Amino acid sequence: MKVSVVVCTYTMDRYDVFTEAVESALSQTYDPIEVVLVIDGNPEVYERTVANFSDRENVVIHDNEENRGISYSRTKGAELASGEIVAFIDDDGVAEEDWIESLVEVYETTDAIAVGGDVRPNWQGDRPDFFPEEFYWLVGCVEPDFAEDGEEVRNTYGSNISYRREQFLNVGGYDPNTGRKGDKHLQAHEAPVGIRLLEKFGKGMVFTESAIVHHKLFEYRGEFRWLVFRSFWQGYSKRVMDLLYPDAPDDKGDYLKWLLADRIPRRLEGLIRSPSWGAITQLAAIGAFTGAVGLGYLYAIATPNLVEKANQ
Repeated sequence: MKVSVVVCTYTMDRYDVFTEAVESALSQTYDPIEVVLVIDGNPEVYERTVANFSDRENVVIHDNEENRGISYSRTKGAELASGEIVAFIDDDGVAEEDWIESLVEVYETTDAIAVGGDVRPNWQGDRPDFFPEEFYWLVGCVEPDFAEDGEEVRNTYGSNISYRREQFLNVGGYDPNTGRKGDKHLQAHEAPVGIRLLEKFGKGMVFTESAIVHHKLFEYRGEFRWLVFRSFWQGYSKRVMDLLYPDAPDDKGDYLKWLLADRIPRRLEGLIRSPSWGAITQLAAIGAFTGAVGLGYLYAIATPNLVEKANQ
């Protein structure tokens, strides 16, 4: 089966890391493959991309007429693609060379309509001592105990996710009102696709730990203030998803139960056995991030005409 890898970007500030992501897609061991590059309304980036990649085999390059956001761009990439499978990687991700091969193995050996893999953190500076691994999802990476290999989940994270193209487009692709766009902060644009696939086809996404993407985490992603801000908008986004998809499976309770009943007691036990400042700050960060998510959720409840505003 042919696979189309979609990589989207929007600014010259990210061009160097975007190039690394593209090169990792072009260096895959799997064949046949094409790489679809979607530039989100930036003629300078588009011209540079054409100069660097238009002579490469099986590369498609498109520039949106204006900045439309990551969700629109990814769906546009899927529409331009010709592969049976469409796979997505962020412009700050780097895939291992057997990434696509590992994804395809699941499609070929199961009846999966969507497959996602492991996203590992690649800190571009020192990992902050206070940052708890339970919150890797805040920075788009897989947290401990996310899923067992081969387990069906609603969705994996955006830098390592794939779908059968026909089914992906059949449910409308990514909602252009979700995902980052300008100063809008509505997150979780993978979740609605997973929900619609479950509703229409009765199948979720299969997680495979052998398909690996390394996600660059720049220094700002390790700043406490940025992480609290991100947590708040994650909580806001979760409330929006509850309103848009009230009957969808809810994973918030399972995560909170795991955090409170397993991870925090384990951390407290470790702190008693071996006290350290790092362990204390990580526990404090868990409390701060959890509280910020809750505040974001409550803020969304208190916001009049929430869905209408989110969809403007």
